[in-house]
Amino acid sequence: MPVPELTTLRPERRIAPGLSTQERKPRGPTGRFCNGKTVIDVLCDLLGLPYLPPYTSPGLNGTRLLGGVNYASAAGGILDETGRYLGDRFGSNQQVLNVQSNLNEIRALLRGGNSYNQYLARSIVVMALGSNDYINNYLLPSLYTSSYNYTPEQYANLLLNHYTRQILALYSMGLQKFLLAGVGPLGCIPSQRASGLAPADRCVDQVNQMVGFFNRGVRSLVQQLNTNHPGAIFVYGNTYGAVGDILNNPATYGFTVVDRGCCGLGRNQGQVTCLPFAVPCTNRNQHVFWDAFHTTQAVNVILAQKAYTGPQNDVYPINVQQLAQL
Repeated sequence: MPVPELTTLRPERRIAPGLSTQERKPRGPTGRFCNGKTVIDVLCDLLGLPYLPPYTSPGLNGTRLLGGVNYASAAGGILDETGRYLGDRFGSNQQVLNVQSNLNEIRALLRGGNSYNQYLARSIVVMALGSNDYINNYLLPSLYTSSYNYTPEQYANLLLNHYTRQILALYSMGLQKFLLAGVGPLGCIPSQRASGLAPADRCVDQVNQMVGFFNRGVRSLVQQLNTNHPGAIFVYGNTYGAVGDILNNPATYGFTVVDRGCCGLGRNQGQVTCLPFAVPCTNRNQHVFWDAFHTTQAVNVILAQKAYTGPQNDVYPINVQQLAQL
């Protein structure tokens, strides 16, 4: 997963054997906060699936729901108050309720029974949460008191407690396959580099250390969930390690620009994010970051491939390809 402002809960869809290649062909990348495909778009490509419609798509009901849904909401987080200053959005609690609403419709459509249970058993829930709870909450002391009320470790535990309840709520609905993505190195995104909290050529180490508490907690949670729920499978996606390796070895991956956005204004092109009519860089495939917060399509392709076929240091205990075959 990239460094996301989007939170996602995406059931998997299996293509019916009778569909032709043309019928399977996506109509184009979703393009959210990116110059092209998101990580989920690329995973859909790898799994041979069409791209997922947003939950708020007009007419998203009936059989259209069976193909999976994107429940993401810009600036939404694990905590309800995260991103509130930016306006309306679906936090993770509401996203869980949205999933439940869709599953009720699907249950009625499939008339319950074995067909519905088989549908749930094939589905994959992808959750990429936590970044906004730092970017649009803890790291904004002028708007939120969380950094005064909690140490970084206490705040990570607060997030993990809420996150665990949200995951278990989805599990209680009958969903059995989960990919839980860790948070990337937020101290290295252009907006943090532009903050002046670290030398111009360095990431903000204290922010990365904060994120480390959360990521270690999610990985531990995955182990705990797998132990306590043997009928399900929970997978941890090591976003931090994957993005960190790209930042530490950019030439290996074909990147030349690691410290500023392709589209944005101000220091590191990260003080004002990509706005309408802004002119992006021309060499976007050489940039790690698209804007002040998010990675480019070129990075998203790498992250999706690592999640799909990567070894356990990238995705634990199994990868997405193996998860889909269960």
